[in-house]
Amino acid sequence: MTAFEHLFTPITIGNLRLKNRIYSSGHIPAYAEDGYPGPRYRDYHVEKAKGGVGLTIFGGSTSVMPNSPATAWSILANHDDRIIPYYRKLAAAVHEHGAKIMTQLTHLGRRGASDAEQWLPLVAPSQVPEPYHREIPHTLEEHQIKDIIRSFGQAVRRCQAGGLDGVELSAAHNHLIDCFWSPQTNRRTDQWGGSLDNRLRFGLEVLREIRTVVGRDYVVGMRITGDELRARGLTLDEMQEIAQRLAATGLVDFFSIIGGSAENWVNVAAAIPNMMFPPQPYVTLVAAIKEVVNLPIFHAGKITDPIMAEQVLAAGWVDLVGMTRAMIADPHLPHKAQAGRLADVRPCVGANTCIDRMYFGKPITCLHNPVIGRERELAEWQPAATKKQVLVIGGGPGGLEAARMAALRGHGVILYERTDRLGGQVPLSANAPKRQSMADITRWLIAQIEQANVPVRLGGTATVETVLAAQPDAVIVATGSRPFRPQLPGFDAPHVVTSWEVLSGAVETGQRVLIVDDDAIPEIGPSVADYLAERGRQVEVVTRLRYVGEGLGDTTFPVVYQRLFSAGVTATPHVRPLSIDGRRVTLQHVYSGREEHREDVDTVVLTMGQRSVDGLYHALKGCVPELHLIGDAMAPRGVHAAMLEGTRAARIL
Repeated sequence: MTAFEHLFTPITIGNLRLKNRIYSSGHIPAYAEDGYPGPRYRDYHVEKAKGGVGLTIFGGSTSVMPNSPATAWSILANHDDRIIPYYRKLAAAVHEHGAKIMTQLTHLGRRGASDAEQWLPLVAPSQVPEPYHREIPHTLEEHQIKDIIRSFGQAVRRCQAGGLDGVELSAAHNHLIDCFWSPQTNRRTDQWGGSLDNRLRFGLEVLREIRTVVGRDYVVGMRITGDELRARGLTLDEMQEIAQRLAATGLVDFFSIIGGSAENWVNVAAAIPNMMFPPQPYVTLVAAIKEVVNLPIFHAGKITDPIMAEQVLAAGWVDLVGMTRAMIADPHLPHKAQAGRLADVRPCVGANTCIDRMYFGKPITCLHNPVIGRERELAEWQPAATKKQVLVIGGGPGGLEAARMAALRGHGVILYERTDRLGGQVPLSANAPKRQSMADITRWLIAQIEQANVPVRLGGTATVETVLAAQPDAVIVATGSRPFRPQLPGFDAPHVVTSWEVLSGAVETGQRVLIVDDDAIPEIGPSVADYLAERGRQVEVVTRLRYVGEGLGDTTFPVVYQRLFSAGVTATPHVRPLSIDGRRVTLQHVYSGREEHREDVDTVVLTMGQRSVDGLYHALKGCVPELHLIGDAMAPRGVHAAMLEGTRAARIL
């Protein structure tokens, strides 16, 4: 058993005692209902409390005023006392399981879009648009500044009345408070701009107003950056001075420190580092802030497992470790770690499916934990009333999850996989550069079915005869999909291959490669391009879509683009293939209809989606007592859909 001397040591923040050093940082799950945390929101955080977290911070970017729009990202709106009963229900439910709960409050300033809710203009210290959202804000007037300051105080009053244990003010990610701090965004010449004293005035007045309203005993912290990591942004030296000045006031109980900002696409991706970043990329910045202040320091930034968290604490760099995405992957990580069950912790692979969905206006999920956001439906499972003999056909993530859950419920399970390895398409994805952690999805599932003693039959195609000979009570068909080849002239030529063949190493491409990308899973085309560019190939990606990688989230595509364009990959949107004639490929612009050609192409790689392999399912219909079709065999949609259907099928057996 691993000893976690620091991770499970209690800590006191202000007058609040936390049972351990693990927290879930403020983020947006996009579960809000009309600006309030309803049952789904509550279930999501209660599951973390059940799992042993010391502190959960909810309500990422909670709006304190209507001119900080909340609805576009399903943010909470703390604008009036109607939110207090919601707070009370959530706080009581989390407290029942021994965890503490805070919320994050902010004014987004120029960050957002005004064409929502009351169509109020965005506001900022100066009329400097944010490159990310591009909207021109209104320069705040004196009376508006004072109104916002008062709104912070009233918002914290509601949190206190709602039974929350404290609040965190966001002064990071390009929100209003830190926009006042930065001379790049604050170009005022009045008392709110110019010198550092003046630029700090707004944030300090917010803190003073809060203390006037709720007193000194209520826990109030602030989220700041250690360095904005952008041209003309706030540097580490400047942030050390700002942190020292804030701490010296005695108005702040803790700092939560991030790295980066959210000024533009690249900054957004860097602030929420995905699988392409190294582990814990910002702890040195955090440690540098900790050196100059005598306050508890929180930090969340790609700290993905308990051993890593223990090391960060032991080094003295932080006092409380945010494992937010790790606990999206597994809300019960703290209890499992404390019990020494590290192998049972479902790993965060850094795909950022969770946060990226929020940028598309969708509620968050985990790529490979279907429970997240569906806690009421899936957090608990019941032993089977009648034990059945279950055959699972297909060893991809959907089949593995179906076998795992069926075995947990007490059924007798046998898993068949026609190839000589388990994992389906996941190992192919993991072969692409900087995506090796994807393999952790199926490593965990395989370990779980081994622990459940599920027999696995590799290397043989299941047929109707073999299935019927086993006399199963239920069959779950997870036979996956195959790459699609369109019936176009020349697409059956030997030098036309699929992404699967390339990533598996089954084929070697020539020097000049054209990738035809029309896959609904947006990672595939760019991943193949990255794979080939890393091997020195001259690569062009063409797509009929608006841009290559359309569908990649905001924390993913900037890093992908940095890699592709730095490697010299050419990306050409708005074209579709017509034909291949030897080394000549004919394309057509989807809007103008104009034809164009690529000459001397050595290899064409098709990433044009998949089609279901469902023949066995149709052949078995009416032949077995119970039959289920899941995952790509139903319709190719990726890992999450396959695992969701796998667990649902296993739970109704």
